[in-house]
Amino acid sequence: MQRELRSVRPRHDDPELPDDITSQDLDRIARNELKTLSKDNAEAVGRHLAMAARVIDEDPELAHRHVMSAARRAGRIAVVRESLAITAYATGDFALALRELRTYRRISGSNDQLPLMVDSERGVGRPDRALELGRSVDRATLPASVQVALAIAMSGARLDLGETEAALSELEIPQLDPKTAFSYSAELFAAYAEVLEELGREDEAELWTERAERADAAVSGASDADETIEILEIEDDEFDDEEFDDDEQDTDGEVSTSSTTGDDEEQDAEASPRG
Repeated sequence: MQRELRSVRPRHDDPELPDDITSQDLDRIARNELKTLSKDNAEAVGRHLAMAARVIDEDPELAHRHVMSAARRAGRIAVVRESLAITAYATGDFALALRELRTYRRISGSNDQLPLMVDSERGVGRPDRALELGRSVDRATLPASVQVALAIAMSGARLDLGETEAALSELEIPQLDPKTAFSYSAELFAAYAEVLEELGREDEAELWTERAERADAAVSGASDADETIEILEIEDDEFDDEEFDDDEQDTDGEVSTSSTTGDDEEQDAEASPRG
């Protein structure tokens, strides 16, 4: 008697999409990546990615489900694997985030998500490996915003190891300029304040917290007026004279998020990163 063959792939029900969301809600770079798909599939994938971006802050689990739907239709598209990593990280699945970030890096050739990889290594309880990974790339080749995010992640890994002075040193990069505000400045200043507080340097920590708030307000004000503005001079009479030394064809690919790929490592226990 012939045996009935059944699929072993777990069922995945697509979450609902509101009528008002379209692939046009994605940025131009992401839409360009989807052009290798058939028109109908590109629209479906784009809608799920756009919906994930809309809800990730308030409902990361739902955002992850939407990206899972996109990944089942377009598993070889870099932006899809990147989005899957980001939503996995947001839900606390750091092992999955690492696997997807490795795949994204291999497909795209980009190091722009290196900070998230470092933080995911922290999340699975490997701060030593996080530091090793962060040192594996010449930082001068990275955009300034990525350099800042990497410094913050590396500082967090140092804190995980109890190396508080080294954590402070990781943040003393050229972008730590208290008189100039970029989009990344507030987060960098706040991280610096946090480590200063860990060291018991409370007055300095308070000053850098104020600088973080001023930077955030300055950049937010600029964004309200003109989205193209990225830099502002911050007026602060209290500033010291401190200086710091600085593969997708029309054939649709699917992705499994429950098994490792060829370059994936052992399944890791998960822990939330600090810092």
